[in-house]
Amino acid sequence: MFKNHPLGLRVLFFTEMWERFGFYIMMAVFVLYMDSEFGWADRRKADFYGLFLGAVYFLPILGGWLGDRVLGHRNTIRVGAVLMVLGYIALAASSADRLPAFYAGLILVSTGTGIFKSNMSVTVGALYESTPAIKDAGFNIYYMGVNLGAAIAPLVATVIHNVYGSYQLSFGAAAAGMVVAIGVFEWGKRLLPATDQRTIATNSAGIPPNAMKKTEERQRLTTLGILFLIVILFWVAFYQNGFALTLFAQRATVVSDILKPETYQFFNPFFILVLTPVIVSLFGRLRAQGKEPPSAVKIFLGMFVSGFCMLVMVFASLAGGNQDNNSMSPLWLVGSYLVITLAEVLVSPMGQSYVTKVAPPRMRGLMIGFWFGATAVGGYGSGYLGRFYDVFPHHLYYLLIATLLFVTSLLALLFLKKLNKFAP
Repeated sequence: MFKNHPLGLRVLFFTEMWERFGFYIMMAVFVLYMDSEFGWADRRKADFYGLFLGAVYFLPILGGWLGDRVLGHRNTIRVGAVLMVLGYIALAASSADRLPAFYAGLILVSTGTGIFKSNMSVTVGALYESTPAIKDAGFNIYYMGVNLGAAIAPLVATVIHNVYGSYQLSFGAAAAGMVVAIGVFEWGKRLLPATDQRTIATNSAGIPPNAMKKTEERQRLTTLGILFLIVILFWVAFYQNGFALTLFAQRATVVSDILKPETYQFFNPFFILVLTPVIVSLFGRLRAQGKEPPSAVKIFLGMFVSGFCMLVMVFASLAGGNQDNNSMSPLWLVGSYLVITLAEVLVSPMGQSYVTKVAPPRMRGLMIGFWFGATAVGGYGSGYLGRFYDVFPHHLYYLLIATLLFVTSLLALLFLKKLNKFAP
């Protein structure tokens, strides 16, 4: 899998794997913990869910600025990692009687995750300065690391809940995973490229070698702005996995000791691990024939496919899911996760790769931050929309999201020529 790719990709793969293990073991139990420990209504849980996701994916803008201008990318990664460890420990110490620990944990985890993410992506992109043709594939492999950790996490959360009946222990396991991530990063830092723009040499005229005309910079930033607006709706749909789909699993789907509501979040990363090698191989063959589609085309295809995930849930709701009586087959949710995963493989790693190709070099960290900022708006939107999950019949709720996705994919199609200009 790593053949022909820089050695540093292995370091970043396993660093991100363990960081995502921590994050997704928390996400697997987040809504369920608020429900069982605090007894909050769906609307209040949705508010916290949306605000947390919004912060996680909005704060990479701050992380990108810190990495580009203040601390450097590696130091910003380190600071984010330490904040996450402290945050998971605070969540593990929280309870109905210790709500301040819960709030502090959410703030620390969202801040740490936010400033960590953008700088990791910049470092991945920097590995391929001399081999841009395989950058998309590199991001796909890196994304497998993300999802290997994400696949293990809900299984561990299920075992912990079955054996100990505790969600707090899952937060403790998240802290342990983050400590391992720090160890991997520090061990392999010698294999990573220099990305800190403050230390890159200038030429004899005092001009950085990657300087770009202001006109071209503005055109590139406009192009990225279009992309960021387009992908927001994808993330609104995608992050229903932690809210609407989790509640569907809890209330409408048959529950067993093997398949608990938190277990279903295993399927998304599992399908990524299965589908990514197939997709990388397919695009590799097309690249060898000179027919590989540009990154923007892949993103459009992902947007279009994602609408069918919500259509699966429309039919599942009409088939009995609207009644919330734990009678539905798990296959409805598994099928929905399969479709949204195929879309995600085309949108998320390709989007990050696209941004590192198009962003002006002096602000790559910031632009990756804005990519995650678009994810933040979508994450918050998923939680805001979740406020209406128990207001509308479920099939109408999912049909609304499907319609928005198909309309947005058509908008992406209209802008493809402009999106392809700087990353053909």
